[in-house]
Amino acid sequence: MPHEFELYDLRVTVVAIEGRSVCGMQVGDYFEVTESSRLRIPAGKHFCIYALSAVLPLLAAKQRQLAAGDWLERDSLVACPDPDERLIMKIERTRRRTMDGDELT
Repeated sequence: MPHEFELYDLRVTVVAIEGRSVCGMQVGDYFEVTESSRLRIPAGKHFCIYALSAVLPLLAAKQRQLAAGDWLERDSLVACPDPDERLIMKIERTRRRTMDGDELT
């Protein structure tokens, strides 16, 4: 018997840089998480590992439907830890897909 469940694909986009961009990123830069665990960065682009480290702990929760009152269901903005940069990212759900738990670890 398959163990199906639903997850959202996500897009994390830089929506503001309130300081100086020391990592070379720009507003509009993004990465996507698809099919549970596939990280996709557009060809020729990069994403700062420190900005990624700030958003990474939230991605698994944002992939799932949360209770309406859960703060993570309502909030979607994350700040990079570099205080000089003040880079702000937004986590958006882009697609809901059905996954088979027997095919994943």
